[in-house]
Amino acid sequence: MRIRSLMITMVGVAVAGASVYASKEFLQVQPATASIEQNPGLVSVVVAGQDIGFGTTIEGHKLTTIMWPAEAVPPGTFENFSTLLPQNGDDPRRAKRAMAQGELVLANKVSDFGEKVTITQTLGKNTRAMAISVNAQTSVGGFVTPGDTVDILLTQGGGDSLRAVTILQNIRVVGVDQQADEMNEQANVAKTVTVEVTPEEGQKLALAQQAGRLSLTLRTLDSVVDEPMESIRLSDIIRDKSPTEEGPKMTVKVRRGATAMEEVEVAEREDELQIVN
Repeated sequence: MRIRSLMITMVGVAVAGASVYASKEFLQVQPATASIEQNPGLVSVVVAGQDIGFGTTIEGHKLTTIMWPAEAVPPGTFENFSTLLPQNGDDPRRAKRAMAQGELVLANKVSDFGEKVTITQTLGKNTRAMAISVNAQTSVGGFVTPGDTVDILLTQGGGDSLRAVTILQNIRVVGVDQQADEMNEQANVAKTVTVEVTPEEGQKLALAQQAGRLSLTLRTLDSVVDEPMESIRLSDIIRDKSPTEEGPKMTVKVRRGATAMEEVEVAEREDELQIVN
C-alpha cells in the first residue's frame, strides 16, 4: 500500500509540473501570436457603417473602422473618430457627398465643423448649377434623379417650321426640385431640374429656355461617344410613304454585245439617272 501511494503521489507531482510548464510556454507564445495576427502591413481607417446621405450630420453610430493595406490608403482618410467627430460641444461635420455603407470616409467628402453644406459643394471645378423647368413629359416621366446624366433637347417653331435639336449632351443632374441626395432613388414628377454646366453651356441653356421647349433624355450607364447632331425638322419625319416602304424600281434595257439584251436597275438622282451595276 505504501509503495502504491508513493507512486500515485509521484505521478500527481509529474502531472502538476507538466501543467505548470505548459502554461508558462503558452503565456510566452501568446503575445507573439497576437503580434503576428495584427499584421503590421494593415492600418485602421474609418468607413461609413451605414448609408450617409448628402448634407446629413456625421455621427459616431454611422461610422465604423476596418483594417486597410497601409500601402493602398488614399489621402484624406481618418484613422479614428477623434478628428472626425466634434469635441467639447462643437458643431458636427456634414456629408458633402453621399456615402454608401462600407465606403471610405475622406476629408473631401465631409465639411468642416459647423460648415453649411449646400448644392455648391457637389459641383466640379469651374462649373455652375442651373435650373430648368420640366414636367412629367419633358423629364422622362419623373424618372430623372440626382446623379443621373441627361441630354437636353430644344423643340422650337410651329407648323412646317417645327424642329428639334440636341443642344447639350452628357449633363449631370445635381438636383430635382429641392432634392439633391444622390442616394435617393425614388422617382418623383418634378417642376424643376438643376443641372451642372460650364459657363458657356449655361449661356446656351438660358437662350434655349426662351426660344422653345426643353426636354430631357436619360442616358445609359454605359460610356458612349458623343457626336454633334443635326436638327430634325417636321418635314424630315412626315413623308408620303413609310421610310421602310420601297417604291417601284426603275429599270432600263441595255444591249450587251451584238444581240444580247439585259434589264438593269437605275438609281434616280436629282438631275440624272445612274445605272446600278
